Amino acid sequence: MKLTVVGCSGSFPSADSACSSYLVEADGFRLLLDMGNGALGELQRHCGLYDLDAVFLSHLHADHCIDMCGYFVARYYRHDGGRPEAIPVYGPDGTEQRLITAYDDVPSEKSMSEVFDFRTLEPGSFRVGPFAVGTDRVSHPVEAFGFRLEHGGRTLAYSGDTGVCASLDGLAEGADLFLCEASFTYGKEDVPELHLNGREAGEQAQRSGVGRLLLTHIPPWTDPEINLRDAREVFDGPVELARPRAVYDV
Repeated sequence: MKLTVVGCSGSFPSADSACSSYLVEADGFRLLLDMGNGALGELQRHCGLYDLDAVFLSHLHADHCIDMCGYFVARYYRHDGGRPEAIPVYGPDGTEQRLITAYDDVPSEKSMSEVFDFRTLEPGSFRVGPFAVGTDRVSHPVEAFGFRLEHGGRTLAYSGDTGVCASLDGLAEGADLFLCEASFTYGKEDVPELHLNGREAGEQAQRSGVGRLLLTHIPPWTDPEINLRDAREVFDGPVELARPRAVYDV
């Protein structure tokens, strides 16, 4: 698998990065995890607008899904080559209505579903293209999911937005690469069931026995170097900060 960081800023875009969005490719299939603020523009550096094969939305906060409104425009009003077939969009219950409400002026209540094939996420496992996908709910104020992608004997895990929760154990277990949020600063913010800090991300990686930890979703007001230090103190493996346009072979 090939992972490209399209955007990794938490809560709102930074001066250097769009919000959460990660392109995963294998066997010519392109799957996008989340499409937050600013991601659609950045995505075009790595993939054509009509070359995606599926989109996964971990939850319906704007910094993970709002650029789907712009993507709707690109697909629905495309004239050169005609409107593309509906692309599968996996998201929590209510994803279609959330995007309709955010866009506010769709031609009709069915317009979104003409270009997006909405599919409701549930905990479990299924196949999408060449990927074996595992999903489970994680701990966040709204319904939110983490993902486990397996292909060719390799595993990529993505926490989505979450506080400490037992479901991360299964999602991340033995993953070759664990893309894990680290929004909070250890010793500074402590809001249960909202986000992880760098130390908690490192503890989860250690507990799950992952091969490599990639910290993401760090807001512009958080010092990423502190979170990196805190994660390294409790995780024995390699730890990096996610950076826009970085590419990883999994």
